[in-house]
Amino acid sequence: MLRVGIIGTGKKKARGDAMGYGMAYKHAEAYVSLGNCRIVACADIVKENAEAFAGTYDVPSIYLDYKEMLSKENLDMVSICTWPHLHSQMVINCAKAGVRAIHCEKPMADTWAGAKRMYEECLKRGVQLTFNHQRRFGRPFRLAREFLKNGEIGELVRLEGSCVDIYDYGTHYVDMFGFYNDETPAEWVMGQVDVSEEKIIFGMPVETSGVYLWKYENGVFGFMCTGNAAEAIGAHNRLIGTEGMIEVGSKDGVPLRIKRKDSSRWEIIDTQGEGLHGPGYINRAIADAVDALMTGREPELSAKKAINAMEIIFACYESSRRRGMVKLPLDIDDNPIIEIIKNTRRP
Repeated sequence: MLRVGIIGTGKKKARGDAMGYGMAYKHAEAYVSLGNCRIVACADIVKENAEAFAGTYDVPSIYLDYKEMLSKENLDMVSICTWPHLHSQMVINCAKAGVRAIHCEKPMADTWAGAKRMYEECLKRGVQLTFNHQRRFGRPFRLAREFLKNGEIGELVRLEGSCVDIYDYGTHYVDMFGFYNDETPAEWVMGQVDVSEEKIIFGMPVETSGVYLWKYENGVFGFMCTGNAAEAIGAHNRLIGTEGMIEVGSKDGVPLRIKRKDSSRWEIIDTQGEGLHGPGYINRAIADAVDALMTGREPELSAKKAINAMEIIFACYESSRRRGMVKLPLDIDDNPIIEIIKNTRRP
């Protein structure tokens, strides 16, 4: 039986907006559904939050300091459900404490240096590190990839995406681009952001709007529009091939549709009730991470894949700061959007 700990229980939130998902509870439901996991401890800086969480899932030990939990509980696996600026050091501390597997909420970290540090620390210590890019387990996304690999739209030419911002929400779709494109690294990035209005998500400043283009090493292009510019795309994900096209989350609300080669019409695909957000994606993500820990295989949501997406995201911001193309690997340590906002005069 794996001993599981939760860092950052938060409050159980009923509302369904971007700030109200209560992620620790969703992680806990996934662990509870598995027969080989037991949540033995949880930590939160607010005692009432930890107590409520412990009461919901019959957790025997609560802590106000997660480091104390790590030192006392001999945990096999930890879920980190805190805000992004806390992720890097928490992951590093878990790894140093001997935790065998860490499942962390996305985005990886608040800076590129932080993302690299947490990745390298876990790699050095042989710790399994995963990030909750759970859409890789969604039927619309997996079927889209299956159609692509079966040659239904010819050879992949370009991937397009749209969302609220590229850092918090967009990390899902930059990651999905890697999923579609065989985890191929990017070669260069060009991007421009507008920060005329303040936008803070989970404590992190993000762009008001953005337009981004990058090229992968295999010649495929990635293109993303965010914020007020997102409507230019007209779908959450679009896969454009030499002979057809696939859309995931089209503007008319269809989860998945395809325009196959030799056809001029859209074909709506049955996704059996699954959409952009679920149901069940987080359960599958954690089940996969647990199975990978038990079997020794690479998990679907490995840090090796997540850091590719994080590099593209920070490179997009860096391109806007430099006002030019950024060639990878990325040679910065900070988060460029911070300086961009600082140097921008808002109305």
